[in-house]
Amino acid sequence: MKQVPLGSTGLMVSEVGFGGIPLTRISEGEAVGLLRAAVDKGFTYFDTARMYGDSEVKMGRAFEGIRDRVILATKTMKRGGREMTQEIEASLERLRTSYIDLYQMHNLVKPEDIEALSDPDGAYQALLRAKQEGKVRHIGFSSHHPDMAIKAIETGLFATVQFACNFVEDQAAGKVFGAAKERGMGCVAMKPLGGGLLERADLCFGWLQGQEGVLPIPGMQSMSELEEIADLYENRRELNQADLDEMQRIRDELGTHFCHRCGYCMPCPNGINIPKVMLFTSQSRRFPPQHLINASKDFILQVEESCEDCGECSERCPYELPIPEMLSEITAAFRDFMAQHGQA
Repeated sequence: MKQVPLGSTGLMVSEVGFGGIPLTRISEGEAVGLLRAAVDKGFTYFDTARMYGDSEVKMGRAFEGIRDRVILATKTMKRGGREMTQEIEASLERLRTSYIDLYQMHNLVKPEDIEALSDPDGAYQALLRAKQEGKVRHIGFSSHHPDMAIKAIETGLFATVQFACNFVEDQAAGKVFGAAKERGMGCVAMKPLGGGLLERADLCFGWLQGQEGVLPIPGMQSMSELEEIADLYENRRELNQADLDEMQRIRDELGTHFCHRCGYCMPCPNGINIPKVMLFTSQSRRFPPQHLINASKDFILQVEESCEDCGECSERCPYELPIPEMLSEITAAFRDFMAQHGQA
């Protein structure tokens, strides 16, 4: 597989990476086999996170003895310096390595996240110390909020940015990655398949192959998924007019019921975390059912108790989504999901 530079980091990475969330859904043996097969196919960039269950542990097992053949990226949402240091040490242990190629501050989405970057006791300073000690080679960040992502880029503190990017979520990503490229930053595209909502992998990666300097990191949990994505890069084809028409049809179809996670609907006057609830549909395809139920039950079922259908969220949504209706649909789907997995 072709290797490409990750911005100005000096790292050379496979032109498509491997997202580690779905590893939580398969056994350690299956994960190790899948990850080693990915390396054999030329994948070199592997993304995980402290909050991705046992994903780090499985990668650590898989890459033991071949550490020099892979680029490891992980991340955490911790914002305090002491907590960040603890997270880095935990990642090093779980990944069975003495250094991490890219450690990211995960989900910078609030103004206070940006302000805290200058805190001498904050997470960023802890990352700098870890970099000086050789435990972290590069520092990046991820975000779901375009305005906050651009503010983080403009600080000049980061080597990479990770942001949702696919042919439906292309406008915000274009602005974010455009700002990043001007500064020589590496651009990592999470959710290349729309968090599981976009089923045509050929269209998704055909489009992404046209986005210069953007590294997609699809999550994979089976050999068939790995082989499909590897084949799309080994045997590229140009998108034709029928493909472009189908992509536009999908955009039009999802345009009325597709949460772009921009956060403009917030805050809810009744305390509902709307973007978090909206994630359920895609997360139900990726996370272990029991883990997802335990992690999501309280804030999703809060919709039934707290939503007054006031419509403030819909008025603020730049995509004019019928948010109260969507929240109601998601709550009903979540109850069905619980019932299917033994929790009425």
